[in-house]
Amino acid sequence: MSPVPPALLTGEMTPLGLLPGSSNAALLTRCALGSEELLAVYKPMRGETPLWDFPDGTLHRREVAAFEVARALGWPNVPPTVLRDGPYGPGSVQTFITFDPEQHYFTLGEERADDFRLVALFDMLVNNADRKAGHCLLDPDGTIWVIDHGVCFADEPKLRTVIWEFIHEPFPSPARADLARVVEDLADEGGMRATLDALLGPDEVAATLARGRALLAAGAYPEPDPSTRPFPWPPI
Repeated sequence: MSPVPPALLTGEMTPLGLLPGSSNAALLTRCALGSEELLAVYKPMRGETPLWDFPDGTLHRREVAAFEVARALGWPNVPPTVLRDGPYGPGSVQTFITFDPEQHYFTLGEERADDFRLVALFDMLVNNADRKAGHCLLDPDGTIWVIDHGVCFADEPKLRTVIWEFIHEPFPSPARADLARVVEDLADEGGMRATLDALLGPDEVAATLARGRALLAAGAYPEPDPSTRPFPWPPI
C-alpha cells in the first residue's frame, strides 16, 4: 500500500475541473507542497447527491474509511485518501491514478484473478454497494487499483458487485490472517476501531466488525444474499 504523500495531506489545492460521469462532484485537483506536486480527486461534501439509504454528507468520509481499512489489511490497492478542508469545504482527497480506460474488471478478471479475490473479500468486509467493473483501474506499471467507495459501510446488507466468480472458494490463507488481525483490532477501543469511529456512525462500525467475524467463521466466499440485488447498475 502506497504511503500518503505529504502534498495530499497539506499541500495547496487548486481545482482544475470537474471529472465527467460522476454522480457526485469530483474535481481533478492539483496539490502542491514545496517541490512536491501531484494530481488528486477532491470530492467535497457539499457536492454529494443525497441518497435515501445513506446519511447526508457522509459519502466523503466513507471514501477515507475504505482507504484506512485497505491500508490496515495491506490490500487491495486503494489510492491514498485523506479527509481535509479544500476550496469548497471539507471532503475526501485521493491520489489520482493514471489508468488505461480500455481495461476494467471484465477485461482483467481472468488473468488477474488473485488480485480480484482480495478485492472481493475487501468489498464483503466494507459492504460495498457499488463495485462496478470500471472502478478497477490498471495503471501503466500493471498495478490494479480500486476506487469509488462512497457507498460502503452501511449497517444493513447492501453488497452489490460484479465480482461473484469465487463463490464457495476458501479465502486465501494470507488474506484470512490479515482479516483476522484487522477484526481483532476493530474489537479493541483503540487502533482501527478509533479510526473508523472518527469517520462512521457507531452502528456502521459495529456492523463492520460483525461482518468481519462472520467472514472469518465462514472461511469462504459466500453466495449473494437472495433478499438483495447483488449486481450494480450499470455494471461498468
